[in-house]
Amino acid sequence: MPKAEHAPGYTPTEAYTQADWDEVSDNPPLTEAELASARPGPHGMPAGMAEAFLKRAGRPKAEAKAVPVSLRVPPDVLAAYKAQGPGWQTRMNEVLAAGLGPETEAAKVKRIQRDDNQPERSAPSPKRRLSRR
Repeated sequence: MPKAEHAPGYTPTEAYTQADWDEVSDNPPLTEAELASARPGPHGMPAGMAEAFLKRAGRPKAEAKAVPVSLRVPPDVLAAYKAQGPGWQTRMNEVLAAGLGPETEAAKVKRIQRDDNQPERSAPSPKRRLSRR
């Protein structure tokens, strides 16, 4: 690409000057042999880079997916859970699950993991909850 040509919409700025552009824009075009040997994806990458390329991003898939529902709760109940900070939905789910009787194995595992990873939070006192009703 001749030095006078620019990428569409390119305007030199303080962060990326014409000299910067000129320095990197003189790469020779790929040869037919280079184009023929090019492969998409991790083929030909160093092992560590290929592993990172193939690794699935995000959190792991849940064994049992949660089902989205619409639930109406009193505003003060919702405010009390939200006031406890991040993870309020998980804590609300644990209370709902506890209402079923013996703790389900999935709820127990989640509670143990959460307790191991987060500092303890105090729940609103029962007296305070009763006074709001």
